[in-house]
Amino acid sequence: MKSNFHTFFLASVILLSVSCQNRSQKHRDTPTSGLITIAVDETFGPLVQNEIDVFENIYQAATIIGIPCPEVNAFNGLLKDSVRMIIAARPLKKEEADYFKSINIFPKEVRIATDAIAFIVNPQNPDTLMTTQMIQAILTGEVKNWMELNPASPLGPIKVIFDNPQSSTAQYAVNVICGNKQLSPDLAAVNNNPAVIDYVSQTPNALGIIGVSWISNRKDSLAVGFLNKIKVVAVSGGETATEANSYQPYQAYLATGQYPYTRHIYAILADPRVGLTTGFTSFITSDRGQRIILKSGILPATQPLRLIHVNNSL
Repeated sequence: MKSNFHTFFLASVILLSVSCQNRSQKHRDTPTSGLITIAVDETFGPLVQNEIDVFENIYQAATIIGIPCPEVNAFNGLLKDSVRMIIAARPLKKEEADYFKSINIFPKEVRIATDAIAFIVNPQNPDTLMTTQMIQAILTGEVKNWMELNPASPLGPIKVIFDNPQSSTAQYAVNVICGNKQLSPDLAAVNNNPAVIDYVSQTPNALGIIGVSWISNRKDSLAVGFLNKIKVVAVSGGETATEANSYQPYQAYLATGQYPYTRHIYAILADPRVGLTTGFTSFITSDRGQRIILKSGILPATQPLRLIHVNNSL
């Protein structure tokens, strides 16, 4: 199996360097062969790498280079013709779609999955139940100390950690969780999701915010390793958080809507012809590609999910 995911710090350099490459290769790839570079929201790195690995194993004349980067960089790459395909947590904005229309390009937007924003804490932290109101208050700076949530907490100030200031996670926090309220200036960011997990695992008073795909696949050794280092917060949409009304970002709770912080994942193609971008997108939305998403622990766009209700009273 090929491994094509470059390290995060190379992403910007590669996005700039592949622009000329893409223009010269614009008519050399087919749906199942050739070389393309795509920009991938770093939040979805493990998921997209799994899709690339299986696709390349089936179509060995195809090479897909996935560049993990913040959401802003991915869309900038698409607009500047550095890449012809991105995987992102939102569709095009009106002004972005209007720009493409002005140059006679009509991008395709294909929903491929639904994932979630996960909140993680250090294993020493006993407070793993929160309401959406609590989380909003923490992110806006109205609540700054763990004692404000739990008077018995010895952990002191809450240290909130994001992956990257320009990531889709940060945008989701502002636009959805906080309802466009300003984030607290005390929030900090590191480089990527693994760095958030590492920081939280070493910092008892930390609250980390990551994409759930980094920890959702319990059959993946990397995800299991991350899960062993942290605890995942269960969130309630009610006024209080109890074990009965709080939900972790598990697949079933994404499907039922009981976990409140979900979002769609899109493949966006700004490619005027049918080539490898089209072939790869078709694979992701196929039965096999959707089963990869299903096994990853997030919610596929088309694959049916069987929900089993367990009656604990029997």
